[in-house]
Amino acid sequence: MDSPFVPLGRPRPERADAARNREQLLATARAMVAEMGVEKVTMDGLAERAGLGKGTVYRRFGTRAGIFHALLDEDEHAFQEQVMTGPPPLGPGAEPVDRLIAYGRARTAYLADHLVLVRASLDRNQPAPAGGASTLTRLHLRMLLALARPGLPDLDSLALQLTAALEGPVMLFLSPPQPTPPTDSPAADRLGDSWQALIERICRR
Repeated sequence: MDSPFVPLGRPRPERADAARNREQLLATARAMVAEMGVEKVTMDGLAERAGLGKGTVYRRFGTRAGIFHALLDEDEHAFQEQVMTGPPPLGPGAEPVDRLIAYGRARTAYLADHLVLVRASLDRNQPAPAGGASTLTRLHLRMLLALARPGLPDLDSLALQLTAALEGPVMLFLSPPQPTPPTDSPAADRLGDSWQALIERICRR
């Protein structure tokens, strides 16, 4: 098996009107984020901008954080498709070490690009989530590590630690970019370089 990523299953079919409302709400939410920033997006404002009832918005998202969680979920599916079926080295067809490096770099860039949405998607009344994408990352890394270094001891623990480097607080609470000299590399690039050095060391490339 080239990748542990599997289709997330077929959701229960939506009614046509519910599907239209979902697409309209997501498209409207993205437009509002782009125009105003996440801090000015509200449930009532989204309902008014989309031309839908407030009840529809609350049933769809539950909370304000749910708006951003839904946007991330849509983007996460697109990212997973790139890993499952996209071109190498992120997708199938490259050597395991190259795929490990590519995944770490791509995941770091993805999370950095989505940092504002990730923060906005957290419900302060709930514990920080620890599943979902992190689980898929851990399974993917474990599979590639096993191929890159057969016999490597305690793959589960190593995959868990590497997952934390990509999905944990180091990324989630990364400070927003500050003005830096033109010669400085973006934080995501620096983290990507560190990830590559770590993988090459583990795999003794």
